[in-house]
Amino acid sequence: MHELQEHINRFITISSEELNEVLQYFIPLQFKKKQNLLTEGNICKNNYFTVKGCLRLFFINEKGIEQTTQFAIENWWLADYTSFEKQQPSLYNIQAVEKSNVLALSYTNQEKLLQQHPVMERYFRLIHQRAHAAAQFRIKSLYSLSREELYKLFSSAYPEFVQRIPQYLLASFLGFSPEYLSEIRRKTIS
Repeated sequence: MHELQEHINRFITISSEELNEVLQYFIPLQFKKKQNLLTEGNICKNNYFTVKGCLRLFFINEKGIEQTTQFAIENWWLADYTSFEKQQPSLYNIQAVEKSNVLALSYTNQEKLLQQHPVMERYFRLIHQRAHAAAQFRIKSLYSLSREELYKLFSSAYPEFVQRIPQYLLASFLGFSPEYLSEIRRKTIS
């Protein structure tokens, strides 16, 4: 819970007593590498805070190819927010890329948490604003940059991903084939 405490304190001012109460709403969970936290067609029942490890959000396109749309490493949140908010079947899958420790906040617990501790509304608003801004930047980059420029931008902004994420998942996230990503990496290294 220490990581989540620090993360919350970076965004809002909250007393240690209230923060201890807030932490009671979270359930620690562990997932093995490649274990699914959510499968398409099921309801996303939890919002996940990554303590250690890496998660990914992906869908399977009409050709049967996995398309990764989002990652979550330490101190990042991940859920299918449409499914979570509306409590309807998900169009996505969430999977552990690495052995991962997370803190799960269920939909019911989140509703109770926000009613009992309104200061957490500000925390989640700030988190979602940052995530939305990052998504907007990513979409603009996908439309306006060449594939090589996109890879260079991503690898300079998130060097830990380039080292940590398997190449086929990085390619999926960037919208490339793994072979094309290998070609770009060879050009970049030369």
